Amino acid sequence: MRIKDAMNKEIISITESTSPIEAFEKMYKNRVRRLFVVNEEGIPTGVISHSDLIGALNQLNNEKNEKELIVDIMTSRIVTIDANENIKNAANLMLRADVSGLLATEAKKPVGVITKTDICRIVAANLLVPKEES
Repeated sequence: MRIKDAMNKEIISITESTSPIEAFEKMYKNRVRRLFVVNEEGIPTGVISHSDLIGALNQLNNEKNEKELIVDIMTSRIVTIDANENIKNAANLMLRADVSGLLATEAKKPVGVITKTDICRIVAANLLVPKEES
């Protein structure tokens, strides 16, 4: 199975000038655990995970500094994979890069997102066979 057959084609993103609280609200609303950060031209420049955001929000609460922006706390390393690759390659890349999601691309343009959860669903659907009734 190829990544493009299993990926989420909607890339949920925020801008670099988004506040951590706005980012958290967008994650909650969209029921996702990562957001891609884009610059003014819409080009991905980073990613912020749920756990990164929780840590930043805790730190903001302790420091009473509400002026921090996502660009200040995002991870600028985005791990990508071609959408035509197979799922096994995506799983291996996630393990090697120690990430839980990949930005899928075609001709170097973002086209979707594949996550560990997506891969687990595929494995469960293909390995879990109903018991035969006696």
